[in-house]
This record gives sequence, structure tokens and C-alpha cells, in this order.
Amino acid sequence: MVVDTGVLISAFVFGGIPESAIKKIFSEAEIWVSPQLLEEYRATPFELEAGGKITHLQLKSLLSGIASFVVNAKVATPKKRLSLCRDEEDNMILECCFAADADFLITGDKDLLEMEKTRLKRELPKLKIVSPRVFLGHDK
Repeated sequence: MVVDTGVLISAFVFGGIPESAIKKIFSEAEIWVSPQLLEEYRATPFELEAGGKITHLQLKSLLSGIASFVVNAKVATPKKRLSLCRDEEDNMILECCFAADADFLITGDKDLLEMEKTRLKRELPKLKIVSPRVFLGHDK
């Protein structure tokens, strides 16, 4: 299971469905990260605070939440470059999924959720890309 940065941010800052999904993932799934994804997890909260999108208190809560989420995660080191997503920056998370042989990518990113399935299935045949809501079974 790989979780996109936006889902973690939403879970630990706003709660709701992303938080419920993270709790389920934490208790039921094997969590995978890559060095690049860990760097994004680390950098994004500080960028949000610098941009005035979260408060310092939210930053502290977010950093604590992310740390608790990744403490038992397994690290996959991508060896293969992929170019599957219309947003080139999102290929990094697909490379993590490929290296981890992940079954699920949990994301709210439309570029990932709306990917052309034929190309995806060729490179990542078992990967299901779903929103937190779909993962929880609230929406099909």
C-alpha cells in the first residue's frame, strides 16, 4: 500500500475520510514508501506553513502524524523510471508502487485517479488507484 502525500496532509490537518482511511491502512496494510516519497512527506508540511496554508500548530501535528505513519513503513528503492502520468511529478509515486509491487495507491490526485488504464495495467498490472472514500467502501 502506498499513500499519496495529499492524503496524509488531509488526514492529519483536516481529519474526516482521509483520516479514517489512514487509520484503516495503519492497522491493516503493509505501508511502502520510497526515498523520494519520504522527502516529499518531509518537505510538503514546511512548504504549506511557509505559504500560510497551515498554522505552526498544524505543522507540528502534521509532522507528528506523518512520523507515526512512516515509522514502520518499508522502503522500496525504485530502479525503473516510469512516464505514465500526465503530471510528470506524479510518476515518482508510481515508481514507488512499482518497486514495492503495491496492490493499492491511495490518492485524491485527479491526475493519478484518471490515468489511462491500458498503459497503467501494462506496467503495474495489479495496482488499484483509489480515493480514500473508495478505499473505505463509501463510494464505488
